[in-house]
Amino acid sequence: MYKSMLSAALLSVPFTSLATSQPVTLPFIAEQATIDGQLNEPSWQRAKKITIGNVTWPYENSKSPVTTYAFVYEDGETLYVGFEARDPNPELIRAFYRDRDAAWDDDLVGLKIDSYNNSQLAYQFFINPLGVQQDSIENELTKQESSSWDGIWDSVGVIHDKGYTVEVAIPLRVLNFDDSVATKTMAMEFLRFLPRSERLRISNMQIDHGNNCWICQMPSYQGFEQAKQGNNVAIIPSLVLGKNETRDIDSSQVADWESQNNTEASLDVKWGITPDITLNATINPDFSQVEADVAQLSVNNNFSLFFPEKRAFFLDNADYFASTLNLIHTRNIAQPDYGTKITGSKNGHTFAGFIANDTQTNVLIPGNLGSSLVALDEKGENGALRYRYDFESGLSLGSTATHRQSDDYKNTVYSIDSKYKPTVNDVFLVQVLKSQTQYSQDFIDELCDGDNCSQPEQVSCELNSDCDYNEGVLRVLSKEQQSGTGYYLKYQHDEKYWRAFADYNYRDADLRADLGFISQVDFKKFTTGGEYRWYGDKGNWWNRANLYADWDITHNENNELLEKEAQTSFSVSGPLQSFFEVSVEHRNRTGLRHDKSRLDIDGNTDLFSENGVGLYSDFKPTAGIFASLYMYTGNAVDLANNRVGDKFHIRPVLNMNLGKHFEVRLRHTYEQLEADGSEVFTANLSDVRLTYQFNVNSFLRLAVIYTDLERNQANYIDDVDSQYKKLATQLLYSYKLNPQTVFFAGYSDNGYQDDELSSMTKEQRTLFAKFSYAWLL
Repeated sequence: MYKSMLSAALLSVPFTSLATSQPVTLPFIAEQATIDGQLNEPSWQRAKKITIGNVTWPYENSKSPVTTYAFVYEDGETLYVGFEARDPNPELIRAFYRDRDAAWDDDLVGLKIDSYNNSQLAYQFFINPLGVQQDSIENELTKQESSSWDGIWDSVGVIHDKGYTVEVAIPLRVLNFDDSVATKTMAMEFLRFLPRSERLRISNMQIDHGNNCWICQMPSYQGFEQAKQGNNVAIIPSLVLGKNETRDIDSSQVADWESQNNTEASLDVKWGITPDITLNATINPDFSQVEADVAQLSVNNNFSLFFPEKRAFFLDNADYFASTLNLIHTRNIAQPDYGTKITGSKNGHTFAGFIANDTQTNVLIPGNLGSSLVALDEKGENGALRYRYDFESGLSLGSTATHRQSDDYKNTVYSIDSKYKPTVNDVFLVQVLKSQTQYSQDFIDELCDGDNCSQPEQVSCELNSDCDYNEGVLRVLSKEQQSGTGYYLKYQHDEKYWRAFADYNYRDADLRADLGFISQVDFKKFTTGGEYRWYGDKGNWWNRANLYADWDITHNENNELLEKEAQTSFSVSGPLQSFFEVSVEHRNRTGLRHDKSRLDIDGNTDLFSENGVGLYSDFKPTAGIFASLYMYTGNAVDLANNRVGDKFHIRPVLNMNLGKHFEVRLRHTYEQLEADGSEVFTANLSDVRLTYQFNVNSFLRLAVIYTDLERNQANYIDDVDSQYKKLATQLLYSYKLNPQTVFFAGYSDNGYQDDELSSMTKEQRTLFAKFSYAWLL
């Protein structure tokens, strides 16, 4: 009764979140299909036949040039789907042996499942013609797709002279659904991706491009009367063996290697307590990162770099913790001894929580012009809670709480948020947060590099290259206790041909969200903008074009201007799956102070003007080839010297397959800055990855990351090294029977060279192996 009254009060325009057609009944057939890529069992003849024949992208509901069918049935425990993908030119099929979740550019077939039929989340299962799996979760609240989710399911693909076929078996236990009702209804979409000169998205349904909620338009399917989630228990023991060697090379004399052997056993447990509630627990986990992050260039950047989470314990049901602002970023937790997590969803209620300790405490201290990372050599405790309720009217209400603490530090954040979609074209977002933070004197001394200090001038530059000028650090020195607030407001109207939006983001100087990724505070920013879209017809050389523009202005709490920016871009998509974009921007922004006599926590510095032009293009001219190029030229603030210089930046990328098994990925970044008539710095960053994929389960990969930074010392205010070179390599073998039964073995090392070292000198080398096995009960 209460929910009906609230929905009626909120709605002035009718909003339907679910497809309005009558649900289609899927047949129950008590026969298991043999997953071998051959649709020859009798059960497939009795399965529901679904035609996949409607192109939904880049065109809106046009006839497919190829014939595709899906055959679907369930046996109470498993959903079986067989795809018959015909192709008049099978020699053009794009399919390569790749690691899981790495074949998105290939020919694909698959399906999306909204298992609660509430238009909030959709599981995605896609398979290339060789059986390589891609799975992810699409989140309608955040408008993001997370490929970090990994389910355990079976698929096999076979290419033949008429196209290819794929068989899929998805255990219903990998889905969250309500098994308290007899007949269950789920929304589904069956898809084929056909990448040729254009990449066609072909569906069994029609999609209204004027409604940006595609999950909401998925048709419903019912059945699953005997489907139960059962015990749903997974026990995953792991064993890690490793040897790590390090040495000190920070002086003119290189120290001897110090060796440390590591043998660790750990245990992960996943238990479906009820069909709607899942408990994850881990004891003594190995959270060391197996694969190297994509290299990022950090020169002339005063904010901390963002790296995505890749660890299974935190990734499982990570979408349950999502809100508009990134308040829970688990990469902040480096090496816990234990962790436990509970997640669930039922009747519109979604909740999640976790606790985990950490053997060290890393704290990001934000300011309005930069951020700094403090590493405390002490154990910490971490916890997070998230709750959301989804009304049928298109309204969602949520709340988030996080807490971090160690002996010398404590941070707590509370937040409430809401998303309201009164029509298919309008959306309102709001999020409000408040934080309480406390620092001890020992924490403050850590900022001073171990010296007991209380004055801003005594902050050590060894914390990072720009720590002297992070007013967030200065605020810590002046206040041991901080209480901060912030909020975010956004409205967007989105039609088929255009959209317009406006948002306002406020964070006061004492706001800290240390379990999330909030790298900037002490600002209030207003942004408004929009775009217009053109849709090409079949036969045109282009299929999509877009004109975008926005304007924003940012002040600190003292109403000093931090940034005022206007930018516009025009993009077009054309043949050979090509994309081209040109952008122009004008920006007035604040630099960083270098006169310590003027350094205080309330003021900023000079205002500089930046003007630049950016170009980006990419294309996939043939199977196994992807090439892109980004270029920027214009003015840029020289943050180290508080002036404007001339910047040139270029980043080419080339990914190519040499045969079905061998892939080469090349990425290089070049950046040069000149000021006052001479060079300031020249930076080169190369990332090379060579992979031989033996089959869908195993690969061997060599990664080489090389950094070369040269500075003109005569054009710097402070003393800097004239050169810094770093080389990191990794050789990795991976075997994955499924996402949780895995074996890794590898070797990695890294070293560097600066003005004190005459040649590249290694400082760390590691040999490691990891094995985990999943028992499903």
